[in-house]
Amino acid sequence: MYYAAMRSIASFVPKRCVPNAEFESTLDTSDEWITKRTGIKSRYFAHDDEGSSDLGAKAAALAIERAGLSAKDIDLVICATLSPDFMAMPSNACLISTKLGIADVPAFDITAACTGFIYLLSVAKSFIESGAYSNVLIVGAEKVSNVLDFSDRGTCVLFGDGAGAAVISRTQDKAESILDVHIGANGAYSDLLMTPQKSSDGSGGKLQMKGSEVFKHAVRTLTADVLHILERNHISPTAIDLFIPHQANLRIISAVGEQLGLRDEQVIITVQKYGNTSAASIPMAIDEAYKTKRLKKGDLMLLDAFGGGFTWGSALVYFGGAPYNG
Repeated sequence: MYYAAMRSIASFVPKRCVPNAEFESTLDTSDEWITKRTGIKSRYFAHDDEGSSDLGAKAAALAIERAGLSAKDIDLVICATLSPDFMAMPSNACLISTKLGIADVPAFDITAACTGFIYLLSVAKSFIESGAYSNVLIVGAEKVSNVLDFSDRGTCVLFGDGAGAAVISRTQDKAESILDVHIGANGAYSDLLMTPQKSSDGSGGKLQMKGSEVFKHAVRTLTADVLHILERNHISPTAIDLFIPHQANLRIISAVGEQLGLRDEQVIITVQKYGNTSAASIPMAIDEAYKTKRLKKGDLMLLDAFGGGFTWGSALVYFGGAPYNG
């Protein structure tokens, strides 16, 4: 029987770091206001000539290297993004494949907003376990700054740009596998978090969010979903090595962690450095844990995310990568 294993993790952020103070000259806001409500201190924005596929390709190249593979070993590429380089086609996955020298293998994008990486895990797991593919490259890549309204202090201070990637490979060892993934969606709440299509007068196309309502749904949904996947696998929260949630807001992360009874040392928090990087958020946080050697081979990770759609998901993943060596 085939299982799917996370063989590597990697991330990439653009060079430009934007501290909270940079917004003080253009918005009625302050570092104190942003930090108190979100936990965010800074984020990174890509340059005009950088697309989300550029960020994704750099993270993906490192993920392939860390997996001990080459581009020719990859037989499927999937990208999750809400900020692709092109509106409909070509997909970011096709662009990333070309930039890596991967040709003649399937490549496609999915749109699940901030839950994108967990959706990617679910798709990759299914393809691997079916026997269809051996090494699947999954990439969460975002240039959210492209869809931000920089006159709206309720949204533009929350997001950042970046990418995270992983190689999911075939294994026969269940102890190093993606143990379980659960995903869900409810389009009835789509108006609470969306990027409307541009109209003929050029308006629209910018992210809109009803923050307080999204917060309430997120805490309730994430807690229920995490409890469900733990109960389904007969795993106690105390048995989790690392809880790595979507990095949207420190208050949401804290609320879910408290309801699960998790210890501080179990929880990975990177929102203060990178803000909300949507589909890139979870792989970037996993890579942060990996590079700081908090994540080791064999560790059991609990992942969860909530995003526009609404979409949500959780995953139990044993890390099957080699130790970090710089």
